[in-house]
Amino acid sequence: MGGVLGLCSVASWIPCLCGSAPCLLCRCCPSGNNSTITRLMYAFFLLLGVSVACVMLLPGMEQELKKIPGFCDGGTGTSLPGIHGHVNCNVLVGYKAVYRVCFGMAMFFLLFSLLMIKVKSSSDPRASVHNGFWFFKFVAAVAISVGAFFIPEGPFTTVWFYVGMAGAFCFILIQLVLLIDFAHSWNESWVEKMEEGNSRCWYAALLSATALNYLLSSVAIVLFFVYYTRPGGCSENKAFISVNMLLCIGASVLSILPKIQESQPRSGLLQSSVITVYTMYLTWSAMTNEPDRRCNPSLLSIIGYNSTGSPPGPGQGAVQWWDTQGIVGLVLFLLCVLYSSIRTSTNSQVNKLTLTSDESTLIEDGAARSDGSPEDGEEARRAVDNERDGVTYSYSFFHFMLFLASLYIMMTLTSWYSPDSSSEALTSKWPSVWVKISSSWMGLALYVWTLVAPLLLTNRDFD
Repeated sequence: MGGVLGLCSVASWIPCLCGSAPCLLCRCCPSGNNSTITRLMYAFFLLLGVSVACVMLLPGMEQELKKIPGFCDGGTGTSLPGIHGHVNCNVLVGYKAVYRVCFGMAMFFLLFSLLMIKVKSSSDPRASVHNGFWFFKFVAAVAISVGAFFIPEGPFTTVWFYVGMAGAFCFILIQLVLLIDFAHSWNESWVEKMEEGNSRCWYAALLSATALNYLLSSVAIVLFFVYYTRPGGCSENKAFISVNMLLCIGASVLSILPKIQESQPRSGLLQSSVITVYTMYLTWSAMTNEPDRRCNPSLLSIIGYNSTGSPPGPGQGAVQWWDTQGIVGLVLFLLCVLYSSIRTSTNSQVNKLTLTSDESTLIEDGAARSDGSPEDGEEARRAVDNERDGVTYSYSFFHFMLFLASLYIMMTLTSWYSPDSSSEALTSKWPSVWVKISSSWMGLALYVWTLVAPLLLTNRDFD
């Protein structure tokens, strides 16, 4: 009897293999919109791939694989009669494995990005593919990732490194857009509460948050000059720190100028302080990739622990993604992906960025569409199809953002080190430094543009 009930329980989930995202909700799950649940599912796909890539970077993984009898080519495990290893375990671990897993994820999201171009409502047949068929999409993502391990070595690693660097650069800019949106939303929320009542309390909170951000940035600048510069050298680091410090000061002063305040009253020092902290992070991240170890001390050596500071070796899991740079990069990645998955306010810069066309309709999260009833009238799902009249976000751009996020994760887990074709090792080189430092300049330029655009383009509405 129990077996029959179990079979019926499994059979009840079969329609969900082709159904939409709300079908995956359990009875204890909170209600939500179809669009939000779908984005969270794709974010889960990406996080699952990141977890697999992290496991492949664990130290000693290759040695454990070689212990499996007859698995690795030249393995040390007990040999079995008639079984010979034909698998190159060097490709299954280390940075080579990370490149291939991230290649599979990137191609999966790029394929969906191209497939979802110009989808404007959930009535489009392609929308059902975007919002459903989760089992088959999971199988497809796994198949693409597994197939990536059969790509011949050749120039793949080097070419994919430069593709990853370009994609990661673009995702850093998207991170800044999301950060600006978060800062504006944060400032707007606290200002509204300050105007509604208890103004002193909220004004103190706003002032404290702004002061804390600037304090962290100032401390970071001092530490940068102490540990990442030398009296007779490290001129590049000195220039990076000084230039970015001056640019941040200029952007902060610009945000409170009377002309700026007249055209954009919601601009202020809170947003500038958040951008300043992020710029300091990018500056530090760039300096941690400088090839000269005298100007790029490891965190262990800074805190007094003797470390050789040698760069990662050939794909034996020597790339340590758990260093400070990798951990901070992963945290920022998680925050950005989750924020972009659940953020659907009508004033959101994210939605304005991801609109498919002028005909697209912004729909506020939590508002029921048309008749306001749950999808298909089933109370168990407790999810609303809020995209029948228009999409709340661009399907194509969302997948393209996850495509760039896959490349960003690839570069973060490998510490932005460049593969050396001659020695099959990862080394730190200047292109990674310039990509990061130029992204900080591009980010500051983008923020300054959000301040001066209302003054220059007076015929457009920037509310």
